[in-house]
Amino acid sequence: MKKLLGLLLFLPLSIWAQFPDDDLQFIDHVYVENIKSVKLNVANLPLSMPIINLNSRVPLMLSFDDLDGEVKNYIYTVQHCDINWEPSNLTDTEYLDGFMDNDIDQYSFSFQTNQDFVHYEVLLPNDDFKWTKSGNYLLKVYEDEDEQRLVITRRFVVVDPKVSVNAKVVVPALVSKSKTHQEIDFAVDYEKFPMRSPQQELKAAVLQNGRWDNAYTDLSPNFTRLGSVVFDYQNKIVFPAGKEFRFADIRSFRFGTPSIAIVEEVNGTYEVALNVEEKRSNVHYVSWEDFGGNFVIETRDQRNNDLSSDYGNIFFSLAVTAPLYDEEVYIFGALTDWQLKEEFKMIYNPAVNAYVGKTYLKQGVYDFMYVTVPRDPKLRKKALPNLEEIEGNWFETANNYTILIYYKPFGERYYQVISSNTFSSVDR
Repeated sequence: MKKLLGLLLFLPLSIWAQFPDDDLQFIDHVYVENIKSVKLNVANLPLSMPIINLNSRVPLMLSFDDLDGEVKNYIYTVQHCDINWEPSNLTDTEYLDGFMDNDIDQYSFSFQTNQDFVHYEVLLPNDDFKWTKSGNYLLKVYEDEDEQRLVITRRFVVVDPKVSVNAKVVVPALVSKSKTHQEIDFAVDYEKFPMRSPQQELKAAVLQNGRWDNAYTDLSPNFTRLGSVVFDYQNKIVFPAGKEFRFADIRSFRFGTPSIAIVEEVNGTYEVALNVEEKRSNVHYVSWEDFGGNFVIETRDQRNNDLSSDYGNIFFSLAVTAPLYDEEVYIFGALTDWQLKEEFKMIYNPAVNAYVGKTYLKQGVYDFMYVTVPRDPKLRKKALPNLEEIEGNWFETANNYTILIYYKPFGERYYQVISSNTFSSVDR
């Protein structure tokens, strides 16, 4: 196993380079290399989606680490967005009560870690500002109030509950997808919130495991019933089911975990090789509890999860007999912001007959999958990450689905969010 770790250690460092992107993107994104472990969730619920009721007493929490290890002036602001995650027609005074730009002044230094970092937290909303409208929002974090160097963007949704949603997972209408995909049907009950023309005024979005990259958005109801509208399309709101997520338990660098094959400390940095993984596409479905693709920061080596969880180079390996000719392999999950990032790209190493990858992670438990995308750049632009080649798809898989209901009455300038419903495809 040390031979494997040695081979991984000598991979060219340029493979793992991640270059900052200075252009604002209306997605979850980190723009600089020194920012790590970004989380935006309901406070004290680390696995929750960043969805909050308009008048909720429980705020969202943003947290992140700056690996430069020195205190900096970080400020944040939020922007109201339309249903397509573009700036809405509202001015900031129409959706915010308070200051537009605010300091992140709650920070702490790492404690007893090899990697020095400063941990930042902020609750949203707070005494400095609150939002006054429901809808889609983009949180933006800048370094330095004067130069405003963009470092983080994160999506979140504010809901003003007005209607209820009844949803279910059904076997897809298309026979070829009946054993590998999951179809979502749902109805919106608006009896207690009368509308003039619900079929024209309502839209919906459906997300699988909190992902926006493969979400179905801008959906209209296809027929009405007494007091409700129905979204019951044949073979439209259909998701590949995948399998339960793989997980990397790296909570202890001192004593190891069942996920870790070997740990070495090299020049003050932990080098951690995970167990070699196998393809699952031809393996029968096995059920276990997972985090729905999410991750939790935690350490068993110290007492403080946020400040004493250390960082390490984590080496992933996927055994295959030969490299894929037309496709590339990536690690994929909430740890990658549900995006294909170069630092999570796997490279085939013929010396060990495996795809190998290295990334720098904080101690915790991380759900992930191995996905493929076309090597051809033209085909890749149109393709979603594919689970079938390495993981396989199985209808019985437990996935979390979230339905958001948007409402824009005639003459209104923005989309309200009037319902949010998250449910599992499996009752456990």
